[in-house]
Amino acid sequence: MSSLRATTILCVRRDDGVAIGGDGQVTMNDTVVKAGATKVRRMKGGKILAGFAGGVADALTLFEKFESQLERHPANLMRAAVELAKDWRSDRYLRRLEALMIVADREHSLLVSGTGEVIEPDDGVLAVGSGGAYALAAARALAAHSELPVSGIVREALGIAAEICVYTNSNITVLELGG
Repeated sequence: MSSLRATTILCVRRDDGVAIGGDGQVTMNDTVVKAGATKVRRMKGGKILAGFAGGVADALTLFEKFESQLERHPANLMRAAVELAKDWRSDRYLRRLEALMIVADREHSLLVSGTGEVIEPDDGVLAVGSGGAYALAAARALAAHSELPVSGIVREALGIAAEICVYTNSNITVLELGG
């Protein structure tokens, strides 16, 4: 059974800014089926950034579920993420979804997984997907050794990941809050 997979999302937080970005590649097994997908979006009137990696249909379902949690907990990203993780882990249908989400607002950056984890990084950098480890390493180095704004760090780090990971391309979308 083959499924569409979206890869490589990166979130960087520094000073008063946070940015999230994703490459544009969607694959089915070892074939690129789309090069210009958008895997990051603004939610709640632009106050929350979100991105996904993994099964495309699964991630879109999770976006919908997360939006409903944001409606229930409009001023509390952490609570909405925890409630989504609880639902994701306990619901028989949701448990089968294969995707990871990164969500961020002005105060928090969170990785949300289907096994019930909600993780906030120590250093303000999160990455998921096939090229995630490459993007994470590049972003940490750029954050420590450059004066680039967060959107520049995300763009450059994803570009580096695209040069290394065959499941990541250089068609990059970056969204930013603050900064």
